[in-house]
Order: sequence, then structure tokens, then C-alpha cells
Amino acid sequence: MPLIQNGPITIHYEEAGEGFPLLVLPGGGLNSTIKGLADHAFNPLEAFSDAYRVIALDIRNANGGQSEGPLDIGRTWDAFTDDQLALLDQLGIDEFMVLGFCIGGPMIWNLIKRAVDRVVAGVLVHPSGFISSHPNMFVDLNTKGWAPGLMERHPEITKVMIAEYLENMYTKRADFVFTVDRDFVRNCQTPVLILPDDIPPHPYLTAMETALLAPNAQVSLYPWKENDRKIALALNHIRGFMAVNSPG
Repeated sequence: MPLIQNGPITIHYEEAGEGFPLLVLPGGGLNSTIKGLADHAFNPLEAFSDAYRVIALDIRNANGGQSEGPLDIGRTWDAFTDDQLALLDQLGIDEFMVLGFCIGGPMIWNLIKRAVDRVVAGVLVHPSGFISSHPNMFVDLNTKGWAPGLMERHPEITKVMIAEYLENMYTKRADFVFTVDRDFVRNCQTPVLILPDDIPPHPYLTAMETALLAPNAQVSLYPWKENDRKIALALNHIRGFMAVNSPG
């Protein structure tokens, strides 16, 4: 079980393959783990390790994961980005591509914002985003599905702290993709490929708005998860996109 330490933070990661680095951000909200990739439409550790050095990590403080660290109430999204960049730094990786599911969508935009000179391309797979018909959805989901397990492991964390954390992460950023605004996406030159979904946590309209705003965006076929053939076509699109945008 590969682990790295970054001050008080333990980061669990796995990697497979050789080649240009591809950072993978699993989906599952605040319970996103490498183990959860087995339940995704495809597992990048298996799908792309024939051509790339694929690196995945557990999100900090996920139930069922091995990455642990302080609950950074004032730097919710940025704390995750800190972990991702710290892992890459310790592995000696400068430039990289990134592929993220669900919560990985907002994380990718934050990585581009924080390290635009290092992120050469991003693949956003059924990305999370804000939808006005379900304004409290992410707070409610994480209050029920994530907070109890975290508080059981860390009795020093209280319900009040959880509420403030989720408010900072989602309610105070209740617009668009949580980590960046429309002007940022409109001016972002980093190539992105978006595979949209159409459920409340992965709103189609928000995903498509980012695709229409970003000047170097591509969009997969939709719906792409209906059957194995469509998933295979989407994977071919991802492979082609990464081949064009990875140096060398």
C-alpha cells in the first residue's frame, strides 16, 4: 500500500504503467477512493496503463480510504489540490495530464487554476456541478453519507465543524463548478475533454456550458454509459485526446 507523508497528511496512492503521467481523481464525492474505481464505467488504472504512467489517490478523509489529514475548513477545495500536487512532487512529476470522475471535475478546474503550467490536458468524466433545482444536494448527501463515518474516526470533529466545512465547499460556491467562475473557463487555454452525464449530481447543462465556454474543449458522445460499445467509443475518444495532447 504506497503511502506518502506531507506534514500531518497521509496520502494513499496507486500507480500502474509507464509513460507520460496521468493523474486520476476517483469519483464518489467526499468518499472518493481508488477502490471505488472498480464501480466506475471504466478503471483508468487498467484502461490506460499500457501507454501512460497512471497514478490515482484516495481523497483526504474519505470513508473506506487510506488518505487522512486535517479537516481544512477554510481551504476546502484547495486542500485537495495541495494533496494532489504534493503527491506529484514527491513522485518527481512536473507536467501531467489529469482525468477525474464526478468531484474530480471541479478538482481539475482547481488544478488548472493553481498549476496551469503543469496540467497539459484534462478529461472530466461526468463532472459535478451546481444545479439550481437541487441547491442543497451536495451538503445533504455528504452530511448523511460522509460526515458520520468521519466523526466516528475523529471524535474531535463536530457537527458544527462539518456544517461550516460543507458550507464553505458548496453553499458559498453555489454557482457553476464550485472552484472557478465562467470567466476563468472562458479564458482557459488548457485542452479539456468532457464526458457529460445527466443526473442531479452530474448536471448535463453545467457540463455542456463548460464545454461551450472553454476555447479548447471537446465533448464525447452522449449518452456514453448506456452499453459496452458506447463506453468503448468514449474510451477511444479519450485515448485519441490524450495522445494528441501528451508531450512526445
